[in-house]
Amino acid sequence: MITVVTRVWPLLLGILLIMLGNGMHFTLIGLRGGIEGFSALELAIVTSCYYVGFLSGARYTPKLIRRVGHVRVFAALGSFMSAGLISFPLLSDPWLWSLLRVLIGFCMSGIYVTAESWLNDASTNETRGKVLSAYMIAQTLGIIGAQGLLTLGDAATSVLFIGASILVSISFAPILLSASTQAPSIEMARPMGLRELLSSSPLSTVGIFLLGTVYATQAGMGAVFGTQVGLSTAQIALFVAMLFAGSVVLQYPIGWLSDHIDRRKIIIGASLLGAVSCLLGWLTGGVYWLLMTAAFFGGGVTTPLYSLFLAYTNDSLSTEDMPAASGGLVFTFGLGAIAGPPLAGWAMQFFGPFAIWPVLSATFLLIALYALNRMAQRAVVSVDDSEHYLGVVPTASPVAVEAAGVWAAEHAEAEREVDAEDEQ
Repeated sequence: MITVVTRVWPLLLGILLIMLGNGMHFTLIGLRGGIEGFSALELAIVTSCYYVGFLSGARYTPKLIRRVGHVRVFAALGSFMSAGLISFPLLSDPWLWSLLRVLIGFCMSGIYVTAESWLNDASTNETRGKVLSAYMIAQTLGIIGAQGLLTLGDAATSVLFIGASILVSISFAPILLSASTQAPSIEMARPMGLRELLSSSPLSTVGIFLLGTVYATQAGMGAVFGTQVGLSTAQIALFVAMLFAGSVVLQYPIGWLSDHIDRRKIIIGASLLGAVSCLLGWLTGGVYWLLMTAAFFGGGVTTPLYSLFLAYTNDSLSTEDMPAASGGLVFTFGLGAIAGPPLAGWAMQFFGPFAIWPVLSATFLLIALYALNRMAQRAVVSVDDSEHYLGVVPTASPVAVEAAGVWAAEHAEAEREVDAEDEQ
C-alpha cells in the first residue's frame, strides 16, 4: 500500500487539499447562514442546490474535457470554485447563495471527474484497488480535517471563506504538476435508466435514493442543527467531524461482513443501527456526548451503506452492465440528495431543530424495512458468486464508482479462478 501511495501522492495531496476547502465550505454555510438569520428551510434549499450542480457537472464535464482538454477544464473549474467560495460573505441572500452552491457543485463534480481520470490512468489493474482505497481515505480525512480548521477563525468574518478558497486554489498545483502529459480518455458509460435499474435491483435503487436524502441532510444540515441548538463553533466542528469519522471506523468491518454474509442482512443491520442512533440523537435532550455518539454511528453507517448498495447491485449484473448501473445509481443518489435537505429543513423550521433526528431515523428505518421486504421476494446470491466490496465515498464521481465496480468484479473473478485451480 505504501509503495502504491508513493507513486500517486501528489494527486492524493491535491484531493486532500480540495476536500479541506470544500469541507470547510459545507459547514461554513450552516454557521454563517445562522449568523445572517437564514431559516432552516432556506439553508436546506441552499444545501440541495449543491447537488443540482453536482449532477450537472457529472453529466457535462466529460463533454467539456473532450472539447478543450483536461488541463483547461480543471483550471477553469478551479478558478470558478475559488471565486465562488470568496463570494459567500459578500452576498447575504439565500437565493444568491443557492446560485453559488449550484456553481460550486458543478465545479466540484467536474474537478472530481478530471482528477479521478488522472488517478485511474496512473494505476494498473494490480494497483487500482489500493489506489482507489487511498483516494477514498484522502477524501474522508480531508472532510474531517476541515472541521478542525474552522476553529481557527470567526464565521462572522470573511477569513474562513478566504482560507477555504486558498486551499482549493493551491490544491491544483500538485495535481497539475504530477498529472500525465498524455490526457487520459474519459469513457463513462451512459447511466442506466431508472426503470431498468428498478428492474435489475429494486433494493439498491430505492435504498440509494433514500440514502442520498440521509447523506445530504447530515452533511448539509448538521451545522444548521448545531447552530440552532446553541453549540459553539468548536462543538459544531466536532459534531460534523463525528458524522464522517464513524465511517472510517465502521467501513472495514461492515465491508468484511458483507463479503461473508448475505449483503441484505448487513444492509438491514447497518440501517437499524443508523435508525437507533438517530433516535438517540432525538432523545438526548441536548446532552453533548450523547449527540456525539449519535453522530458517530448515525453518520458512520451512511458511507458503508453506499458501498453496500453498489456492491449488491454488481452481484446480480454482468461485468458489461456494471458501469451503466453505477452511473444510474450515482444519479439516483443525487436525486435523493436534492430531495432530502428541504424535507429536513421544513421539519426543523416547524417542529424545532431536533426534528432532524426523527426524519433521519425514519429514513434509515424505511431502508431496513424495504430490504427486509426484498429478502422475502428474491433469492440470496451465493457469497462465492458475489463481487468484492470496495469502500466508495458518496462524494466520488461516476469515474471512480465505475472503476471500483470493475475492479471488484475482476478481483472476485480472479479469486474464483484460483479457487477452481486449487480444487483441481
